[in-house]
Amino acid sequence: MPRQPSKPTADAAPVRIRRLGEYGSAPANLDALLSRLYAHRGDASPAFSLAELLPAAALMGIDAAGALLADQIQRGGRILIVGDYDADGATGSAVALLGLRALRAAHVDHLTPSRFQHGYGLSPTVVDAAAERRPDLIVTVDNGIASHAGVVRAAEHGIPVLITDHHLAGKELPPAAAIVNPNQPGCAFPSKHIAGCGVMFYLLAATRAELTRRGWFAGPAMGRSAPSLASLLDLVALGTVADVVTLDRNNRILVEQGLRRIRAGACRPGLRALLEVAGCRIEGVSARDLGFVAGPRLNAAGRLDDMAVGVECLTTDDPVRAMRLAQQLHGLNAERRELERDILDAAVAKVERQVAAPGGLGGCLCVYGEGWHEGVIGIVAARLRERWHRPTIVFADGGDGLLRGSARSVDALHIRDAIDAVHKRHPDLIERFGGHAMAAGLSLKREALEDFRDAFDAEIERQLGSAAAVREILSDGELPPPLLTLHTADALRRAGPWGKGFAEPVFDGVFAVSHSSIVAERHLKLRVRLDGAAPLDAIGFHCAEHRDRLGERVRLAYRLDINDYRGLRAPQLVFEHLETVPD
Repeated sequence: MPRQPSKPTADAAPVRIRRLGEYGSAPANLDALLSRLYAHRGDASPAFSLAELLPAAALMGIDAAGALLADQIQRGGRILIVGDYDADGATGSAVALLGLRALRAAHVDHLTPSRFQHGYGLSPTVVDAAAERRPDLIVTVDNGIASHAGVVRAAEHGIPVLITDHHLAGKELPPAAAIVNPNQPGCAFPSKHIAGCGVMFYLLAATRAELTRRGWFAGPAMGRSAPSLASLLDLVALGTVADVVTLDRNNRILVEQGLRRIRAGACRPGLRALLEVAGCRIEGVSARDLGFVAGPRLNAAGRLDDMAVGVECLTTDDPVRAMRLAQQLHGLNAERRELERDILDAAVAKVERQVAAPGGLGGCLCVYGEGWHEGVIGIVAARLRERWHRPTIVFADGGDGLLRGSARSVDALHIRDAIDAVHKRHPDLIERFGGHAMAAGLSLKREALEDFRDAFDAEIERQLGSAAAVREILSDGELPPPLLTLHTADALRRAGPWGKGFAEPVFDGVFAVSHSSIVAERHLKLRVRLDGAAPLDAIGFHCAEHRDRLGERVRLAYRLDINDYRGLRAPQLVFEHLETVPD
């Protein structure tokens, strides 16, 4: 039941609401609603157990990797974890450290590269820093599949490398001792969307199985028992959600099992602290809380400072220290938000000038600002993409004479492949690049920016055509008045986990507006009522510009959520689109 696109606001891309599925009568009760939601997403079974997880043996190279780790554990070797500076890399590093220690590894340490000093991945510079610790084995987490030079440098130091990653592999793989990556050529593992922390969880399971086969845990004299790795699932859930990977069934099992542990209070002290400093109720935590509360606070360390702080927060057993570190991360996140706001305002102004110029916007957005902070350009790119619904790259100075770009895409475009296509046509423009379908990073010389923008815009037109961009919102239909309740909102939170590829329910309907106000300068708060229902609060984040165009009745595309303020809980609509309904 598609609707015509709404009139664009402030030159943003027009929006079309499209309802999912077939509609007859409105769902009569909560069970009927949930059945409809699952059917819209192609999965009628909300129950998950660890027994349903895909087998580790399906991951190519995992037996060799497990044996390599088992060898080091048995001989007391020094294992060094080299992670990434985002939430997936941090949680994956924490999972590796905690898991290997649980498997009785005697010497395990970690090195988290700096976004600003080392750049991404296992670079030769990172390997040189790692070599100073004299490891017997380097294990990468959430990186390494493109680190040919780093693996070669490690070999020069006499250090073997075990790569665990989930990013797309190139034609040639690094000469590592072992590689576990579902996206390497020839790997038959069905879940190509598993996050880096999930790959590490699987490797630990394979290592435990290999150690068990060798008798590492056998006999009373050993004083050991095979550890349960389920205690790591809270961190796997956090990394999976925060990395915005597709929640296929396997990932949903990992996330759901992690959420159950968190809600039961059986989570790491650091994760509990990250949620508590933001005011989250542990017993009601949802995947959204992991993605929009804990994840950004953890990511703030890698964006502005040193992700080693985040890894320490997740691995410490001391609740007091965990809270101190969480408060430090909370403060960094507040700083990040201020930086993001300033850069976003400047970036929006640049795009709006481009809108007003002859020719208007092309098929993509490429913006650069002198002095912009490299650590927040990815978030700014996502904000611009949401508003103008175009593939977006935001550039900042990288401090090494190069511009660093962070790219975000729309569903119809694999942005890493699009950048690769530009590189193949213009091999002198891009210094290096990598990434996923929806997000990527690249570096280029400042003088190459204009030529790259033209080449990228041409590639976008080649792949997507020249039709005007329209943002489509998928709706689960109207929510009838009897279901606009706190009970329904609670049930929806627990009915997931929702996320990319298994979208959180969005509804649409026409409401009467009785009051409006602006909150924190940018957000629009409304008091609305659906015919036959009690009045409700509704809030639209970054929607303040709509207030001057409000009518007495509006159509909202919204999520039914909970406003939990000072212990008072009430249903609240969180709308992502608003359009005035003519009288």
